Amino acid sequence: MKTRELGIEGALEITPEQHGDSRGTFLEWFRGDRLAGQAGGRELRVAQANMSVSARGVTRGIHFADVPPGQAKYVTCVRGTVFDVVVDLRVGSSTYGRWESVILDDVDRRAVFLAEGLGHGFCALTDDACVAYLCSETYAPDREHSVHPLDPDLGIAWPVADPLLSARDAAAPGLARARAEGLLPDYEACLRWTSGATGPRQRTASA
Repeated sequence: MKTRELGIEGALEITPEQHGDSRGTFLEWFRGDRLAGQAGGRELRVAQANMSVSARGVTRGIHFADVPPGQAKYVTCVRGTVFDVVVDLRVGSSTYGRWESVILDDVDRRAVFLAEGLGHGFCALTDDACVAYLCSETYAPDREHSVHPLDPDLGIAWPVADPLLSARDAAAPGLARARAEGLLPDYEACLRWTSGATGPRQRTASA
């Protein structure tokens, strides 16, 4: 398993080692101990596992949650191909407003880890693209937010001409408005919270 730090603090690309023979393929797509070794001792508490299936051109995001507790994610594509995006939405971060992309597919079987406070989205490049992701907290609608994925202030270079958005994402505010309305997470608050997720003890939503 190879790990690469993205240009946004708290975001990692993970490429698993695949073992194949005439029967098929085996791989470890998630290893908590190895993630902790690459994420400063961070242990991912898995509270929920999600799966989405999307038609070609469907674009989901940019989603994030209030911190604390936020929602760290470990994302992979088990069928098809997606253009996966991480956005730094943490006010005060040196990379605030920056985005990075990783191609996730069923060939290289890469995964992306993103810490609390980072925004996440993806665009399906094939029909029936199936994305699976582990989350550190369960879904809480009152703490969930979106930034418009086509916001020119973000300038994400989506690889489709006409992204198909949900009604929720189409109505989401741009980055500037989300910041003005106090929706975005604070960088220092995120660091304080994630520091409590390292080592043998972890914080929960009630901490």
